[in-house]
Amino acid sequence: MHILRFSDLCAQGQARGQRVFIRADLNVPQGDDGRITEDTRIRASVPCIQMALEAGAAVMVTSHLGRPTEGTLTPADSLAPVAARLAELLGREVPLVADWVDGVQVQPGQVVMLENCRVNPGEKKNKPELAQKLAQLCDIYVNDAFGTAHRAEGTTYGIAEYAKVACAGPLLSAEIDAITQALAAPKRPLVAIVAGSKVSTKLTILQSLARNVDGLIVGGGIANTFMLAAGLKIGKSLAEPDLVGEATAVIEAMKARGAEVPIPTDVVVAKTFAADAPATVKAATDVADDDLILDIGPETAKKLAAQLKAAGTIVWNGPVGVFEFAAFENGTKAIAQAIAESPAFSIAGGGDTLAAIAKYGIEKDVGYISTGGGAFLEVLEGKTLPAFEILQKRANG
Repeated sequence: MHILRFSDLCAQGQARGQRVFIRADLNVPQGDDGRITEDTRIRASVPCIQMALEAGAAVMVTSHLGRPTEGTLTPADSLAPVAARLAELLGREVPLVADWVDGVQVQPGQVVMLENCRVNPGEKKNKPELAQKLAQLCDIYVNDAFGTAHRAEGTTYGIAEYAKVACAGPLLSAEIDAITQALAAPKRPLVAIVAGSKVSTKLTILQSLARNVDGLIVGGGIANTFMLAAGLKIGKSLAEPDLVGEATAVIEAMKARGAEVPIPTDVVVAKTFAADAPATVKAATDVADDDLILDIGPETAKKLAAQLKAAGTIVWNGPVGVFEFAAFENGTKAIAQAIAESPAFSIAGGGDTLAAIAKYGIEKDVGYISTGGGAFLEVLEGKTLPAFEILQKRANG
């Protein structure tokens, strides 16, 4: 993917004395008191900001936070806590600027935080008059927000159309490189793990991957639907019987290419969905009418682990069982450990996947951990993300 990279511009001295507008993804979770409860996204944005400051640029950073109403900034929508946390991380003052669309005062070597960009009328619908005003604020536009790359908004797309220079920040560049390595030019065999409660929410991803991967591991409620498609009984487990035809089509598409969707041979069941429910390992052929399948069994986990250890590339989206409950976490734990031990290049994304990675402490053993949920899923669907599209267009002149 041909794009301009901010790191290259800085290395060439092209950012010195320039006004740099960075679109970051600082949409962090907050408690009822407004305090930030998890700051990964803020920490992930620091390298780009540091790079701009060290290059001698006048730096503006903005992001969305929550779901504000356009034209109205409430205290709950303010980036004030984010600016305070960023100031701590940078070890310097980060003034917060409101009503910034018509002009920003910032000097080379300084950084300011521009208040919640989704408050600006026209941001979400990418109105050209707003985009043109945004472009006039800067000499260089930097998109470093993969989490919003699937949205064509004023600060993610429109500004990139009109800015003098539009490029990708280090975080976005790393996402592009990892996605290219995993999907565009993967080392084979390529194995994808797609798990979740519903086939319907991941159907297009499953169909897209079925055309490209060598192994497609399904988990959670999705696996239950595939078990139905394989003629197995699943008791009262979560599934979508009306999508059995689609699941069968995915299995057949894989089979036609000499690839497979491994169906669990054993499962862990309970009578109720509860952390303290007694767990029983059963053969997949022995599931009773009142059983709930809450995890894959040890035999299945062992087979999948072996497949992952032999892979060349792994794409992981979703835990394979109810890993929040100790009795039903072993499948996800085995998958996580196999990915950690595999020599394959691995890329992982999605909130539950990141929680599993953190729980089992394998952050350093995953090739790339994606910061974007919706954007990561759209990439797996084979869609071209608007932010990538406009940056490529600008790079190609």
